[in-house]
Amino acid sequence: MASHPSPRLSPHVSDQKVTPHPSNTASTERHDLRPLAALDPHGLLVLSHALLDCAEQSEIVRLAMRHVSALGPYHAEAGYLATGDGLSRVPGHDAGAPTVDDARMKELGEADGLVSLPEWSWTWAFGLREAGGLLGYIVVSSRSEPDEQGHFLLSTLVRFTSAAMSLAATRPAQHDNAGELSRLRTERDTALRQLDAVRSELHLQKTVHDTLARVAARDGGEDAITQALYELTGLSALIEDRFGNLRSWAGPDRPDPYPVQSSTHQEEMLRQVAREAGPVRVKDRLIALARPRGDLLGVLALEDPEATADEHTMFALDHAQRLLAQELLHMRELTEVELRLRRQLIDDLLEGTDETSAYARAEAVGHDLRRTHYVVVVHWPGNAATSSFTRVVEQATATTATRPLITRRGDRMVLLTEARPDDDAVYAALARELGTPDRAIGVSTRCDSPDGIPRCYQEALRALEVRQNSRQPSGTTFFDDLGLYRILGPGNDLRELEGFVREWLGQLIDYDAEHDTELVETLSRYFDCGGNYDEAAAALTVHRSTLRYRLQRIREISDRDLTDVDARLNLQVATRVWKIILGGRR
Repeated sequence: MASHPSPRLSPHVSDQKVTPHPSNTASTERHDLRPLAALDPHGLLVLSHALLDCAEQSEIVRLAMRHVSALGPYHAEAGYLATGDGLSRVPGHDAGAPTVDDARMKELGEADGLVSLPEWSWTWAFGLREAGGLLGYIVVSSRSEPDEQGHFLLSTLVRFTSAAMSLAATRPAQHDNAGELSRLRTERDTALRQLDAVRSELHLQKTVHDTLARVAARDGGEDAITQALYELTGLSALIEDRFGNLRSWAGPDRPDPYPVQSSTHQEEMLRQVAREAGPVRVKDRLIALARPRGDLLGVLALEDPEATADEHTMFALDHAQRLLAQELLHMRELTEVELRLRRQLIDDLLEGTDETSAYARAEAVGHDLRRTHYVVVVHWPGNAATSSFTRVVEQATATTATRPLITRRGDRMVLLTEARPDDDAVYAALARELGTPDRAIGVSTRCDSPDGIPRCYQEALRALEVRQNSRQPSGTTFFDDLGLYRILGPGNDLRELEGFVREWLGQLIDYDAEHDTELVETLSRYFDCGGNYDEAAAALTVHRSTLRYRLQRIREISDRDLTDVDARLNLQVATRVWKIILGGRR
């Protein structure tokens, strides 16, 4: 069932109105038929009448002390009356109890302050005062310092006690001074009105607490928070991320499309709000920042174009902001845990891990490892260590509903994904997003089980290596398309490859090392260009005649016939192995 928002929070609630008594002997009937305990949960209204009816100041103090424990986990330790000689302890209440140091009370100099008692963590002397000065003290102790509401209730009790003591002190002169009697009645009526206001304020605060507590208990999330805030205030509530993107909205007049401010304007607004302790008005909005542990995670706001918000609205916004901060912090922690588990899983898969354990761990993070997968290695220098690059890669490869598993290996990003990238689609998306096209991607063959992932990882690395050492080092290379280079891939004995290279290119490698020439590189480029003189000369940035001279020297030094089919094939394979597998070592 849809809920309906209240028009607004108000400091007065008509159905809880308490009509003040015009005199000590006559009173008007209350029109609120609810039980008094519901209207006066802390008994302050009843107590105020009892205090005002007392004729003796000592009895007033004792009555107030007896009521301290009704306000919370507090204990009245002692009561004092101010006399011409100093302070006089009120007898009868604390007989046999730990004694408050009277000398310490005199040192307070009529001010409120802490009093040391070994049995209690917090002991405070509340001064009872009237316009003429100090009337006495009530010393209250607790296991811990009261919260904001506790301070408010204790202070209210002290004010009522002070008013009753002041009234008792002036009562003998009431019969002779009608004006004084009228003043005292006015003070009493004012005190009762204040109590009405206090009761109304407490009721409104309790409504906020209870509403947001239900949201937290039900784990309603961001939408539940904005909906509750809208119902409490009658103003449209919204949540944005730190970049100004809308995450949740409750209430009418939602903009469509939602406007997004420039990054400069957004950062300036955030700095302005962060300088203040609570909600801040920015144009037509009241804004509060969700900053648990100092990290800005979100923005909570109320739309208030007519500036109708009052202190109760601010109270609701502030408490909703605290709940939002807890919610966003919880979401961040869950995300970090999931990312860590996913990263650990793919790291173990790349190295080789138990298949049964791999399936269970993958299922725990919501990844179906029983499907066909591909290993993709992305080499994008200057970006691999940034979280923003990780998000871009994840978005570019998430072509299905399943997110890829991602980890970093040095300056490379490694992904395990269900979808085989479409030719250069991933490369093009990354180049477009990052604005740096001179990068490379390697893609493995399909992998049908976890035990094949290490092999596919080596295939993706080989595809990447071939791409980076080719004539066009930027783009995507699939291991399926390597052709001859697949037999030069993982699993071949490096010593055999080196022996093969020495057999066919050893004389040229030694000649280059001794004379600082580039005959092996020239031969490699010549084969890359399919034996085309013009293309090879352009690739080497030399003249055509220079290329002819170098090829002739290659024939002479290696004693190989470049027109022989077998010799040509072996020489071409040897140059590829020398360049790709051995890295061009001399």
